[in-house]
Amino acid sequence: MNYKELFKIALLLISSPAKAWEEIRLEEDRRKVFTAFVYPMIGLCALSVFFGSLFTNGWGGPESFQIAMKNCCVVAVALFGGYFLAAYIINELGVKMFGLPNDMPLVQQFTGYALVVTFLVNIVTGILPEFGLIALILQFYIIYVVWVGADVLMEIKESQRLKYTLIASVLLIVCPTGIHMLFSKLLVILN
Repeated sequence: MNYKELFKIALLLISSPAKAWEEIRLEEDRRKVFTAFVYPMIGLCALSVFFGSLFTNGWGGPESFQIAMKNCCVVAVALFGGYFLAAYIINELGVKMFGLPNDMPLVQQFTGYALVVTFLVNIVTGILPEFGLIALILQFYIIYVVWVGADVLMEIKESQRLKYTLIASVLLIVCPTGIHMLFSKLLVILN
């Protein structure tokens, strides 16, 4: 796992999405997104939430470790499940609404890299939970990243690009957030 390359592509997607999507489009193995980007980013998100919880709740006893592990697992499950759910729905809607071919590896690649904003926001708020409101506002930058990716990687027609961008962006924001809320509530109920 090359973290230097991981952060390079993440920062490039944030600072210059068009250039980043061009580089991503040239990748021969579309499934590389799993091991090279999505799984390491989910791991970094979970790790930052774990340490952030320990710093917030203290290192005092087993309860603080249990809370940190619970928060870590909630974030990991939410991002993992949200990624695959969003990719599946985007692929299905792309086929039905936009006449795109059923190309799950391409959509998974698009979805994985488009979630860069969500990953970075989770890393920052995991360590610094006070920035939650700012992170919520920054989450909407995903719309621009998706807008550029829809053109460069997905090759959506210009007339359908706005609709595709809005649908994909909503799914990329709502799927991980919805699973996070559901899983958190479920843990409270089961505890």
